[in-house]
Amino acid sequence: MASHSDTGDDRGARLHTRLQCQVVTPEKTLFDKTVDFVALPLLDGEFGVLPGRTPLVGRLGYGELRTKTNETVDRYFLDGGFAQIRDNLVTILTSRALPASEIDSNATAEALEKAEQQPAVSDAAVAEKTKAVARLRAMLRVSGRR
Repeated sequence: MASHSDTGDDRGARLHTRLQCQVVTPEKTLFDKTVDFVALPLLDGEFGVLPGRTPLVGRLGYGELRTKTNETVDRYFLDGGFAQIRDNLVTILTSRALPASEIDSNATAEALEKAEQQPAVSDAAVAEKTKAVARLRAMLRVSGRR
């Protein structure tokens, strides 16, 4: 009977491996920690990462970064950016990252209402308004208030 190593099946090894996750903003490294799982907000949807993932570079949208370590889930708002996955290292470069617990949902809801009411007459103004509304809606989702 063949063992995992004989068949090329690395699932057993992956179960004991963890990911290193780094979140870097222009001001500082928000965190660098060892985790079991990472969920990223890529532009075209949420992307989950487990140990042993094939290398990838992806563009981040506005949304929630989740990390899971044992039974603990940590949540953060990411303000776009890029992610690189290589050799069980997830590196996230973003202009802003906030722990979900630090998002003031009332202030964010007020800012969203104001942004939605803001008139936009030029193509540039429409694009800016669209980005602001998307960012604020994502922040509300991450805060737990939809």
